[in-house]
Amino acid sequence: MKVFVTGGAGYIGSVCTEELLNAGHEVTVYDNLSEGHRSAVDRRARFVLAKPEVDGDIAQAVQSSRPDAIMHFAAYALVGESMSQPGKYFHNNFGNALKLADAAVACGVKKFVFSSTCATYGPPDRVPMTEDLPQRPINPYGESKLMFEKALIWYRQIHKLEFIAFRYFNAAGASEQFGEHHRIETHLIPNVLFTALGKRPHVEIFGTDYPTPDGTCIRDYIHIKDLAQAHILGLAPGKEGFFNLGNGDGYSVRQVIETCQRLTGKKIPTVEKPRRAGDPPRLVAAARKAIDELGWRPQYPKIEDIVRTAWDWHVKHPEGYPD
Repeated sequence: MKVFVTGGAGYIGSVCTEELLNAGHEVTVYDNLSEGHRSAVDRRARFVLAKPEVDGDIAQAVQSSRPDAIMHFAAYALVGESMSQPGKYFHNNFGNALKLADAAVACGVKKFVFSSTCATYGPPDRVPMTEDLPQRPINPYGESKLMFEKALIWYRQIHKLEFIAFRYFNAAGASEQFGEHHRIETHLIPNVLFTALGKRPHVEIFGTDYPTPDGTCIRDYIHIKDLAQAHILGLAPGKEGFFNLGNGDGYSVRQVIETCQRLTGKKIPTVEKPRRAGDPPRLVAAARKAIDELGWRPQYPKIEDIVRTAWDWHVKHPEGYPD
């Protein structure tokens, strides 16, 4: 297939692009490099420098690519920033996404694969989290993603645009070529590994009095290559709807830190801080639907496997990408 990948220079988009190419697909990457890196784009892909703020730029890029499918990863994703700059998030995560959906309809694209998030749920009514839980986001980031999910339902009904949306939890790990390099890093595993590399003095633990076995938050982690494989399975005709992606097992902050210490052989100092507002004690995905309906089988289900690949990449790329 010919696949148009937005945000293909970012962490998740870069590995999905790599896996698409490995599977024999033809890929065009559309990215403005505000968060992504040019060297994170697989050399086998065609690259288009995005200018979504320019009228018609998205439509022209899709038109010139003539894709069979679109994978949409491009989004701002810092929860804290969304609370201080909500307009930035609604403009890009919803407004620009609508431009992309309109371009898909105009160009006769058959399949739209959307990178959504578990942040659309907000604090869950129960754990593990299934796709039928109420969606009550508590920040503009989650709200902006939910708004586009709802738009896709209407585009399916009115324009017959077949879509699949993946709500995933904590992406982590790396492929041999591509890994995690955010200009502002908020994710736990890379920050712990940065400490192991001596790039940070310590790891901050926000909250040690949660109702969990060791008092720290529990989260579900999914390997980036497993995430990519789910997106490729989602390209199949007739596969539609909303799917949670996670391993179904949760690991506490302390468990992640201990795993990183064991695998790196480095002492990782920690500093305990108060809870952050809005952090639920436990977020774990129920991914049974993806397994049953898509035939998805995670290849890296253990936190040790995820951390090991991330560590290997960071050791080889201690400064991340050069651009």
